[in-house]
Amino acid sequence: MRTWFRSFVLLGASALTVSMVGAGTASAVVGGTESTEPYPFMASLQYDAPRPDGHRCGAVLIAPQWVVTAGHCANTPTGVTAGVPRGWTVRVGSPDTTAGGEVAEIDKFYRRHNTYNPAGEDIALLHLRSPVRAQSVRLAATTPNDGTGVRILGWGATSPSCGDFDDPTCFPSKLREADTEVLPLEHCWDDDRHTLPLCIGRVDPPVGPGTTDSGGPALIRDGDEWVLAGTVIGPGNKGADFPDMYTDVAKNADWINGIVTGTNVPPDDPIPNVEGTARVGDCQGAVVRALTARPEDPALALTNGHCVVGERPAPGTAVVDQPANLERPISINDPAGYPQSTARATRLVYATMTGTDIALYRLDKTYAQLAEEGAKVFQLSTTAMRVDDPLSMAYESSRPQCVVEAVVPHLREDGYQQDDAVRYAPSDTCTSKAGYSGSVLLASDVNTVVGINNTHNRDGEQCTDNNPCEVGPDGTVTAVKGRSYGQQVYQIAACLDTGSQLNLSRPDCALTGAASSLSSGSAGTSRE
Repeated sequence: MRTWFRSFVLLGASALTVSMVGAGTASAVVGGTESTEPYPFMASLQYDAPRPDGHRCGAVLIAPQWVVTAGHCANTPTGVTAGVPRGWTVRVGSPDTTAGGEVAEIDKFYRRHNTYNPAGEDIALLHLRSPVRAQSVRLAATTPNDGTGVRILGWGATSPSCGDFDDPTCFPSKLREADTEVLPLEHCWDDDRHTLPLCIGRVDPPVGPGTTDSGGPALIRDGDEWVLAGTVIGPGNKGADFPDMYTDVAKNADWINGIVTGTNVPPDDPIPNVEGTARVGDCQGAVVRALTARPEDPALALTNGHCVVGERPAPGTAVVDQPANLERPISINDPAGYPQSTARATRLVYATMTGTDIALYRLDKTYAQLAEEGAKVFQLSTTAMRVDDPLSMAYESSRPQCVVEAVVPHLREDGYQQDDAVRYAPSDTCTSKAGYSGSVLLASDVNTVVGINNTHNRDGEQCTDNNPCEVGPDGTVTAVKGRSYGQQVYQIAACLDTGSQLNLSRPDCALTGAASSLSSGSAGTSRE
């Protein structure tokens, strides 16, 4: 399914444009004009924003301590549906995202779902630590009919082609508005199995929300006042950017009122302990240390060899002492998944996809410095994983539990071979699905890294890319769709000297390349 949302990560909320039914034409974001009247209930949700003005999504004040926004705008690292956020604020009642109005801290949030599906229930409520004085807006009592005039508001992109968050002409800090209408749902959506969204906007000229407009309002008139009919979700599943889907707040009114009145409040979700997980480039990973490491040694980060930037290590080779080439710092998470510490990778110490699938990066901080900053560092195991070993996978938003079902003598995939790979027992939680590459595998003490997650058979093919096959001692080849695998890491510690220095010439070092005389920047051949 195509991505719907118009927040900056998924998609977001925008300032809009078009003509209101029975009204003159207005052009707004993706077609509109700067707002000419106050909207005291309009709010800018601000946290972890890509824009210099801090705006992430639109939001709407519906009670002195409650704002409503899109569900996909209310994300925490572990993806819970109810909990306590960190560093979230809203600026309420100002047409400017950077000044005026009232700034309130958000101390609780509730999302109706954690998958944003059904689409018509992509909605969240945010509780303010202290009430604000601004006037709230009422919820529409019923679903508006097709053809109903609608006003949309937002600070989002003024054009679908906008991509530079630093460009104020693309992402204005002043509120914009546009008038448009409710269209038949078939213009946006062709699935009637769930709570249905509203379809609002125009195709020609385009009118609708843009990036960072998710959660913004669709307003309709009720007498002489505005009421809230919907909030921005984003493009529907019809293959076009405009018109756009909005939640129908009337259909979500029971859920909203149950929380706001305190009569039906969902409990907080349990938060998995994801301490020590890290994002290494585009993959998962963790900071690790050998038993011989000293506090003053530069720290090392571990991820998969197939995650290195640029060309992957060729089959049978290793890459040694290369530039790190990671654009972003490595962020080491606290138990709730928020950054506890960051460090930059200074060198790619080692990477291979032969024998195992690992990459080691040297960081610009020592183990002692990371300890002072409270960052979790895992111990590298010196023993191999075995059948029936219990494992937990250190993923950035969860901690799935795993069991080693089998140790595979040889695992082959697209010209590569890993030895003594482990196959996970079938489970809904222990998989190597997309995004899980580089997640370290922990022993039962949850402090020792015994392996690293790396691949699964996607299509049932034999030994092709994304379809690893098992090769038994007698040469029998087996490929089963859906099987997931991890790789051994016990070989790493034997190849490290003090100072986090790789030494492939150590007599007990068995990593790929150890049998060759390697110089800086060279690649070694695999051991026979």
